[in-house]
Amino acid sequence: MAGRLKDKVAVVTGIASGIGSGTAITFASEGATVVGVDINVDGATQVASIARDRGLDFDLRTPVDLLDEDAVHELMKTTAERYGGIDILVSAAAVVEFAWTPDMTLAQWRKTMVGELDIVFLSCRAVWPHLVRRGGGAIINFASVAAHQATRTLPAIAHAAGKGGIHAMTKQLAMEGAPHQIRANSLSPGLIVSDATQAAFAQNPGFREAIDAKVMLGRLGRPEDVAWAATFLASDEASWITGSDLVVDGGMTAW
Repeated sequence: MAGRLKDKVAVVTGIASGIGSGTAITFASEGATVVGVDINVDGATQVASIARDRGLDFDLRTPVDLLDEDAVHELMKTTAERYGGIDILVSAAAVVEFAWTPDMTLAQWRKTMVGELDIVFLSCRAVWPHLVRRGGGAIINFASVAAHQATRTLPAIAHAAGKGGIHAMTKQLAMEGAPHQIRANSLSPGLIVSDATQAAFAQNPGFREAIDAKVMLGRLGRPEDVAWAATFLASDEASWITGSDLVVDGGMTAW
């Protein structure tokens, strides 16, 4: 069914690559006015060009430092002023460091906590009054299969903690948002094909083999696999779904 997000205004962060880019383009193809945000100018510009070449409604905002409170506040304020409101926030941006527990420095840990948690909290807080004024809306945050189970071959102590925090944060957002008809849900993707994934495979011997052995459907995920799940959660089809976490992992966590 085309046009599932028609007339909705969606702010999507982390659009320069991977899940963020796939979600932004899919949302625009489903009729949303997408405000795409990233600090990576070159990557985000390429994604915006793809969207515009397809005739999609895409407003590029870059560079935006999503860890700058004032910049995030201004992003949401100017978006609401330009389009008359905001309906959807997708927080796909993240910064993460990987190291085994004995080797992880406090600086790496703190960088990941800020890059996994603060970056989502600031966007959610800044968009909140605009969703209230709109009479409701949808927040979609990204947790991970790392929030559900450990991975023997990936040094993900900080990543797991950060994504576990996103899982819990989103449930609290759902509770606080319910009186305003603000729905908040999270997605927990498995391994999605991207430059970052390929780098992780190269840096961690045995990681690819461990994932291949766990994924029931016999392939890694693609950004569009997650984008379609996000489209559902953002649409009116999911109007009675909040406080949930949707696992999109090819069956990886089911056994």
